Amino acid sequence: MSARTPLVDQFRRRITYLRLSVTDRCDLRCAYCMPERMTFLPRKEVLTLDELHKLALGFVGRGVTKLRLTGGEPLVRRDMVELVRALGRKLGDGLEELTLTTNATRLAEFADDLAAAGVRRINVSLDTLDRATFERISRRDSLPQVLEGLAAAKAAGLAVKLNTVALKGLNEADIPEIVAWAHGQGFDSTLIEVMPLGEVEEDRVDHYLPLTKVRENLERRWTLTPSDHRTGGPARYFDVAETGGRLGLITPLTENFCESCNRIRVTATGQLYACLGGSERVDLRAALRSEDAEAALDAALDMAMRIKPERHHFAIETRGDAPALARHMSMTGG
Repeated sequence: MSARTPLVDQFRRRITYLRLSVTDRCDLRCAYCMPERMTFLPRKEVLTLDELHKLALGFVGRGVTKLRLTGGEPLVRRDMVELVRALGRKLGDGLEELTLTTNATRLAEFADDLAAAGVRRINVSLDTLDRATFERISRRDSLPQVLEGLAAAKAAGLAVKLNTVALKGLNEADIPEIVAWAHGQGFDSTLIEVMPLGEVEEDRVDHYLPLTKVRENLERRWTLTPSDHRTGGPARYFDVAETGGRLGLITPLTENFCESCNRIRVTATGQLYACLGGSERVDLRAALRSEDAEAALDAALDMAMRIKPERHHFAIETRGDAPALARHMSMTGG
């Protein structure tokens, strides 16, 4: 099969969006994401900068137009900016958008470099503006650094979208404030239902907050009008009349969005997961390290299209339920 053949799965969905993890490491320990004593991968198992670059170019050659660099926390990887600069050279040559998701703890240091390399917008994970609640959720007192990073991103001209995981009993009361603050800063805001990925120390059923409930609460306060805005991701957007901003909702549990999935994820070790909520995978690291890497990678991507499932089957229903997958989100790539 030609290396220029577009990636289309068995359900005729065109795959144009790659989320590529550069590390599983993170400088926060968010309680819904990982345990405090998280064991990270040995560095030798992680793809090299050159391998990450070759992998990304292989996907662009097969029709991927949007590339999001993820982790863990991508900015803790020392050579991250080098990778961004290398990939930025493909913008306008098959690649339409290069972006990343970050917790912003190190964004103040890198915002200007990211903008200079061609990044135009970023997603920032932020679950509260209250310092004590931030430390309770992330187990780190890092909110001042995050806010400094957001200010730097704004100054660098980066468009920002705040991603907030809705957590019952933790940040439920903070959600209107963070949405209003984001819109006041000129940022978009997206709310996300907590996902049952990986073992954590608290029971997810205690903190699962359906976004149907959150939306009802917000509509008592504001006027939400459905928007036709799309970014290529799973969010459904609403315009908020009173704040003048845009609000996205990502609902993997209450309203499945898989019928239009255009995404694929690759871990920092080169494992392609055809679905965030599935175990189907293809080893791209083995392909990259084979004698004919280009042909092997092409064949592996064809295999991925054959095994990509129609949808995930996330559920959070009963106390003590095992996670849908033992694999943590930081391992898969956010």
